[in-house]
Amino acid sequence: MKLGYTIIYVPNVTESLAFFEAAFGLSRRFLHETGNYGELETGATTLAFASHALGKINLPSGFVAANESSKPLGFEIALVTATVVKAHANALAAGATEVKSPEQKPWGQVVSYVRCPDGTLVEICSPVGG
Repeated sequence: MKLGYTIIYVPNVTESLAFFEAAFGLSRRFLHETGNYGELETGATTLAFASHALGKINLPSGFVAANESSKPLGFEIALVTATVVKAHANALAAGATEVKSPEQKPWGQVVSYVRCPDGTLVEICSPVGG
């Protein structure tokens, strides 16, 4: 078993892809012609977005939409970079909301948190031990 995909249900897949491209410099791998599913180039594990409409089909009992919650959901996407402060500023300029500004952790890692327009919580962090 291996982790293959992280799929986030969002109000608008195209807008989420565009935000992640602008805010974090990630490249679009795929967008289905319906606009209900898309993927980004993120390495070994695929970061993907699916529409709320597709979520309602896949999860007929319902789900909590991150963009409708006043607080971030209890999970995050962690993006690793050597330039946390710059990446944090880029995310804010692209439309993210600051949750926590960059800070140095006791173990040496620099970490910040932003919330994307679609409600996704993103940790921007330096490599552990780097």
